[in-house]
Amino acid sequence: MGIITMLCSLIGCNAQTEGFKSLSVKEYAKAIEDTTIVRLDVRTAEEYADGHIEKTLNIDVLKSDFEEKAVAALPKDKTIAVNCRSGKRSKNAARILVKNGFKVIELDAGYNGWVEKGMPVTK
Repeated sequence: MGIITMLCSLIGCNAQTEGFKSLSVKEYAKAIEDTTIVRLDVRTAEEYADGHIEKTLNIDVLKSDFEEKAVAALPKDKTIAVNCRSGKRSKNAARILVKNGFKVIELDAGYNGWVEKGMPVTK
């Protein structure tokens, strides 16, 4: 029992130190109904052009200037809602944004999860 408690504590602490919250598709959809939240898609321009969540800004996290562009373009007084294709790049982007003083939520299942749930997209 003690080992399980210790592992849960470590996992819980680790999640809290990330500084952002990963949301399910349903939770993310509800969160971005708030028009003060800034939507950020961190996929490549090509991926973004193939389809994206409505009203998102696109800054590619794989580019070397992501941090510089994001800090210049995003307001620090608003929550940033980040998504990528599967959830991996958005977590990386979220860490970078949190390090720069942003409040961040991210779509755990990514754009693919969003589409699989039948959520609306635009091109």
